[in-house]
Amino acid sequence: MNALGVHALVWAGSTSPAEVEQAVRSTKEAGYDLLEFSLHDGLTMDTAHARTTLEQAGLQVACSRGLAPDADVSSEDPAVVARGAQLLSKSLEITAAIGGTMFAGALYSAFGKAAAPLSTAGRNNVIAVLRDLAKQAAEHDITLMLEICNRYETNVINTAHDALLLADDIGADNVKIHLDTYHMNIEEADMVRPVHEVGDRLGYVHIGENHRGYLGSGHIDFTAFFHALADIDYTGPITFESFSSAVVAPGLSNDLAIWRNLWSDGADLAKHAHTYLVNGLSAARHP
Repeated sequence: MNALGVHALVWAGSTSPAEVEQAVRSTKEAGYDLLEFSLHDGLTMDTAHARTTLEQAGLQVACSRGLAPDADVSSEDPAVVARGAQLLSKSLEITAAIGGTMFAGALYSAFGKAAAPLSTAGRNNVIAVLRDLAKQAAEHDITLMLEICNRYETNVINTAHDALLLADDIGADNVKIHLDTYHMNIEEADMVRPVHEVGDRLGYVHIGENHRGYLGSGHIDFTAFFHALADIDYTGPITFESFSSAVVAPGLSNDLAIWRNLWSDGADLAKHAHTYLVNGLSAARHP
């Protein structure tokens, strides 16, 4: 029922043509339906090549990104906000060019621990930029997915409730909520109530362990989470996200503090995760 995806950083640290081919081939071999590319370091992607490679493999594609401090749309500095809006717009065009219909991630702020709470002016800037981005996305039949990140990566939205309020204020039908179990483990009281609260506004899911390693090797209650997804009849994409110092994307790895080698064999990791997801989701539908 759900398209199962994997993050490209399981396979490769860049979006060069050779590494795109490697990621597509490996994703297909591991049994996934969808490949997610981070555009954090990928604005020079050869989009025509990537689209052809994905289409030949029969894979769906999603793109994601966060923002840099000098392009933070939650800033009060108009020049900084403008740079962020331009970066989001360009990233959206790349998503469309490679055949994507989902643009996800922390689209609302820079990565990193903020020095102070989000200001009213900063939040208003986020709303204005994402309203414009949603209009641009609608022209390409793309849905924006607001990924909820932990307090050490953003001060804009940290919980499902925060995200719903922001989406309400943006007020666009093609803005959905993006839950990530790694971040939920830090910020939410449990793995069930946020899923129920978001309900049919859930558009995208990241599955990741509390340490972002092998699924099942940490302490996240995936059984409860899978049951909650079944409760709301979620049929959207579910993408496995894991990071290790074995595969480095210069900008993203540093921003996400990927200092440890949690795995060295991406193929084994991805195949294990695919089996884990298939079995867990199936069991949740047949309690």
